[in-house]
Amino acid sequence: MCLGMPGQVLELKSSSEAVVDFWGVRKCVRLDQLDFPPAVGDFIIDHAGSAVRVIPIEDVADTLALYEILLTEGGEDPIVRNTVEELECEIEIEEPVLV
Repeated sequence: MCLGMPGQVLELKSSSEAVVDFWGVRKCVRLDQLDFPPAVGDFIIDHAGSAVRVIPIEDVADTLALYEILLTEGGEDPIVRNTVEELECEIEIEEPVLV
């Protein structure tokens, strides 16, 4: 079983890619599987580098609280361990060039 991770969209790099924040870790995420593109500030569920759904605004607080519990109290659960390892694998994001 795989566990998708919630994150907040920080930047839309294109119509098919966004920079998303996962508890302070920024990653590029594909948007191809979504029915509609998220906006900056929206929360998504990421699975294996692709956004699989936008979290409805009314569900964001509960979703984040649930994941906080999973990540802090999960102990040696292999799903939690894999999730934490994935979050620790940062992807380099190009900084904008100021001219």
